[in-house]
Amino acid sequence: MNHDLPGAPLRPRTSLVLTLLRACFGRAAMHRSWPRLLALAGVLVLLGVTACHAPHHKHEEIGVFAVTTPLRQDTALTREYVAQVQAIQHIEVRAQERGYLTGIYVDEGQRIEEGTKMFQVMPLIYRADLHRAEAEADMASIEFKNTKMLADKDIVSPAELALAGAKLNRAKAELELAQTHMRLTEIRAPFTGLMDRFVVRLGSLVEEGDLLTTLSDNRTLWIYFNVPEAEYLDYKADPEQTTVVQFKMANNRLFDQPGRVETIEADFDNTTGNIAFRATFPNPTGLLRHGETGNVIVTSQYANAQLIPQKATFEILDRRYVFVVDDEGIVHSRPIAVAAELPHAFIVESGLEDSDHILLEGLRKVQDGTHIEVKFEEPAEVFAHLDLHAE
Repeated sequence: MNHDLPGAPLRPRTSLVLTLLRACFGRAAMHRSWPRLLALAGVLVLLGVTACHAPHHKHEEIGVFAVTTPLRQDTALTREYVAQVQAIQHIEVRAQERGYLTGIYVDEGQRIEEGTKMFQVMPLIYRADLHRAEAEADMASIEFKNTKMLADKDIVSPAELALAGAKLNRAKAELELAQTHMRLTEIRAPFTGLMDRFVVRLGSLVEEGDLLTTLSDNRTLWIYFNVPEAEYLDYKADPEQTTVVQFKMANNRLFDQPGRVETIEADFDNTTGNIAFRATFPNPTGLLRHGETGNVIVTSQYANAQLIPQKATFEILDRRYVFVVDDEGIVHSRPIAVAAELPHAFIVESGLEDSDHILLEGLRKVQDGTHIEVKFEEPAEVFAHLDLHAE
């Protein structure tokens, strides 16, 4: 009987497996259970191939890390807030009497002085009332003088003299009322300012209280801007906080006059969490006008501030940390308190010494207790490559 296994020539690895099977089970047993043994051999070969091609994990080289120390220098922190310009006096000019508009003596956009005649409402009826009141006042005056002469000679009683005096006072009051109505037909500027657009035209019938135009005194401006609650609290906590601000106009140019924060509104806006600040700006050339928009720039000075790059920090929950490397190259995480944020840098309030070496890069590759090799970079050179606006 031929005990040789059928099939094509066997590969070396397969031959090795068959040799092991013969040693374990014998040639006859293998011939009888050939299908099952062949399946078992295939599994063994597959396991061998897999083992030969299993990936070999290499340990990543950590390399050399850059470190630096905090930088000390005087720094200016600039914040911008959207702002609304309002003239210190901005009023609506309205008709005070009913009638036809018979005169317009100013033009839109014109600067007019206090007391300038602006509009004239038809005065004919009020002029007639004035003449009547003047005549009645003259008559009452003559009557009083005659009654007084008679009273001095005891021809009439004191009561009649008092009655004549009362008539004279009433006539004077009527005359004053007529003069007031006559004056109200002339609308004059209550202060020096700029005329706005006309709402009515010459010949229009106006009722008492109708809007004619608006008048703005923009020689001094109030500029309002909204400040978040946290910054408001910081502002109130620092008694030496500067109140001088600048205004950046819509063309991104700075207004040539500085302003000063003079008041803060009473209530926060519950929907935004902001509170309005009001800065007063002189406007001697009249460049700015009521209703303009722009940005108020608030600059806070930090003397001898301790600065570190933002990229050298990381956050865990609500706290910020840095990695400090000691003299033996051991990494230690340390929490810090940030006083303010600059472009690409933080002003540190506490947590670091000026001599501490902080890790600049590779923060994700290390952890507490990691030993690393470091190269020191001067803080001035580090910050020279940051987009930092500091003084």
